Amino acid sequence: MHVDLPEKLYYSMGEVTKAFGVAASKIRFYEKEFDIIQPKKNARGNRKFTPQDIKNLQTIFHLVQECGYTLEGARDYMKSHKTEISNFEIIAKLEFVKAELLKIKKNL
Repeated sequence: MHVDLPEKLYYSMGEVTKAFGVAASKIRFYEKEFDIIQPKKNARGNRKFTPQDIKNLQTIFHLVQECGYTLEGARDYMKSHKTEISNFEIIAKLEFVKAELLKIKKNL
Protein backbone atom coordinates (compact mmCIF):
# COMPACT_ATOMS: atom_id res chain seq x y z
CA MET A 1 0.00 0.00 0.00
CA HIS A 2 1.54 3.28 -1.14
CA VAL A 3 0.86 6.35 0.98
CA ASP A 4 1.64 9.74 -0.53
CA LEU A 5 2.74 12.04 2.32
CA PRO A 6 5.39 14.78 2.31
CA GLU A 7 8.51 14.41 4.45
CA LYS A 8 7.60 15.89 7.85
CA LEU A 9 8.27 15.23 11.52
CA TYR A 10 4.58 15.01 12.42
CA TYR A 11 1.34 14.40 10.52
CA SER A 12 -2.12 15.45 11.61
CA MET A 13 -5.06 13.06 11.79
CA GLY A 14 -6.56 14.71 8.70
CA GLU A 15 -3.42 14.11 6.65
CA VAL A 16 -3.25 10.48 7.74
CA THR A 17 -6.92 9.76 7.00
CA LYS A 18 -6.64 11.37 3.58
CA ALA A 19 -3.47 9.43 2.76
CA PHE A 20 -4.98 6.09 3.77
CA GLY A 21 -8.46 6.88 2.46
CA VAL A 22 -10.23 5.84 5.68
CA ALA A 23 -12.23 7.52 8.43
CA ALA A 24 -10.53 8.83 11.55
CA SER A 25 -12.41 6.28 13.63
CA LYS A 26 -10.53 3.44 11.89
CA ILE A 27 -7.17 5.04 12.66
CA ARG A 28 -8.20 5.55 16.30
CA PHE A 29 -9.41 1.94 16.45
CA TYR A 30 -6.06 0.63 15.15
CA GLU A 31 -4.29 2.91 17.63
CA LYS A 32 -6.26 1.27 20.44
CA GLU A 33 -5.75 -2.29 19.15
CA PHE A 34 -2.01 -2.08 18.36
CA ASP A 35 0.48 -0.94 21.01
CA ILE A 36 3.00 -0.07 18.32
CA ILE A 37 1.00 2.99 17.19
CA GLN A 38 1.41 5.76 19.73
CA PRO A 39 0.92 9.22 18.26
CA LYS A 40 1.84 12.26 20.31
CA LYS A 41 -1.08 14.27 21.68
CA ASN A 42 -1.06 18.00 22.34
CA ALA A 43 -2.91 19.76 25.17
CA ARG A 44 -6.14 19.76 23.14
CA GLY A 45 -5.87 16.03 22.47
CA ASN A 46 -5.05 16.33 18.75
CA ARG A 47 -2.98 13.43 17.53
CA LYS A 48 0.34 13.97 15.74
CA PHE A 49 1.69 10.90 13.99
CA THR A 50 5.42 10.35 13.45
CA PRO A 51 6.85 8.79 10.27
CA GLN A 52 7.37 5.58 12.28
CA ASP A 53 3.67 5.57 13.18
CA ILE A 54 2.87 5.90 9.46
CA LYS A 55 5.13 2.95 8.62
CA ASN A 56 3.45 0.86 11.31
CA LEU A 57 0.01 1.83 10.01
CA GLN A 58 1.07 0.85 6.50
CA THR A 59 2.17 -2.55 7.78
CA ILE A 60 -1.10 -3.05 9.64
CA PHE A 61 -3.20 -2.02 6.62
CA HIS A 62 -1.15 -4.35 4.40
CA LEU A 63 -1.63 -7.32 6.72
CA VAL A 64 -5.32 -6.72 7.45
CA GLN A 65 -6.66 -5.43 4.15
CA GLU A 66 -4.35 -6.91 1.52
CA CYS A 67 -3.27 -10.20 3.13
CA GLY A 68 -6.55 -10.89 4.96
CA TYR A 69 -5.20 -11.26 8.49
CA THR A 70 -7.48 -10.76 11.47
CA LEU A 71 -6.47 -8.07 13.96
CA GLU A 72 -5.18 -10.70 16.38
CA GLY A 73 -3.32 -12.45 13.57
CA ALA A 74 -1.75 -9.19 12.39
CA ARG A 75 -0.70 -8.39 15.97
CA ASP A 76 0.95 -11.81 16.37
CA TYR A 77 2.57 -11.58 12.95
CA MET A 78 4.10 -8.19 13.73
CA LYS A 79 5.57 -9.53 16.98
CA SER A 80 7.02 -12.72 15.53
CA HIS A 81 8.13 -11.67 12.02
CA LYS A 82 10.19 -8.52 12.49
CA THR A 83 12.62 -9.37 9.65
CA GLU A 84 9.79 -9.94 7.18
CA ILE A 85 8.32 -6.58 8.16
CA SER A 86 11.59 -4.94 7.16
CA ASN A 87 11.15 -6.66 3.77
CA PHE A 88 7.71 -5.06 3.59
CA GLU A 89 9.34 -1.65 4.12
CA ILE A 90 11.66 -2.32 1.19
CA ILE A 91 8.68 -3.27 -0.96
CA ALA A 92 6.90 -0.07 0.10
CA LYS A 93 9.92 1.99 -0.95
CA LEU A 94 9.98 0.24 -4.32
CA GLU A 95 6.27 0.95 -4.78
CA PHE A 96 6.98 4.62 -4.03
CA VAL A 97 9.72 4.67 -6.69
CA LYS A 98 7.33 3.01 -9.14
CA ALA A 99 4.64 5.61 -8.44
CA GLU A 100 7.13 8.44 -8.97
CA LEU A 101 8.31 6.92 -12.26
CA LEU A 102 4.71 6.57 -13.44
CA LYS A 103 4.13 10.25 -12.65
CA ILE A 104 7.20 11.19 -14.71
CA LYS A 105 6.04 8.97 -17.58
CA LYS A 106 2.60 10.57 -17.49
CA ASN A 107 4.12 14.05 -17.71
CA LEU A 108 6.20 13.14 -20.78
